[in-house]
Amino acid sequence: MSEEPRQGKIVRQTAETSIKLELKLDGRGDSSIGTGIPFMDHMLTLLARHSRSDLVVTAQGDLEVDYHHTVEDLGICLGQALAAALGDGGGIARYGEASIPMDEALCSVAIDLSKRPHLTYNVPLVVEKVGVMDTELMEEFFRAFASHGGLTLHINLHYGKNQHHIFEAVFKALAHALRRAWTPDAGLDGQPLSTKGML
Repeated sequence: MSEEPRQGKIVRQTAETSIKLELKLDGRGDSSIGTGIPFMDHMLTLLARHSRSDLVVTAQGDLEVDYHHTVEDLGICLGQALAAALGDGGGIARYGEASIPMDEALCSVAIDLSKRPHLTYNVPLVVEKVGVMDTELMEEFFRAFASHGGLTLHINLHYGKNQHHIFEAVFKALAHALRRAWTPDAGLDGQPLSTKGML
């Protein structure tokens, strides 16, 4: 594995959003998140803490329209930062999975850092909003994250009644699965875990 820090820094400026995002994989779980959407701030803070990555996000978006553009673009930027941090993917475990409970909710996440984008998302919505955010937007976030991060991502809710708890279980499971997948495997000696010789 390279001794260079595994990190990605993304700046995305559009007519709808302005986002700066920095992701450091080998961190301490520190974060500074300001998206203008309190519930997303909470979820991204959880993601950093439980994956032990360091994450800094500042975002401004056309929230007066709705939250769609900002939430989707956050997924785009996070995915791009992950892809940049992983580089060619050599030497990492590649696969990760986790099942995480949050009170009455239980969610499983499985990941392949394969550079082949795919999202399977089975998280039924209990309510239309959490706080002021439309809950349907979470699927857009994860689709953008998987597409721009180049990962195969399966998110399956086993059960749950409280939408806040459900999404906490989702993000915590994602964090633990990511950490396992991006952790270096010394036995690979920097090579990708693939019979092709590359991801």
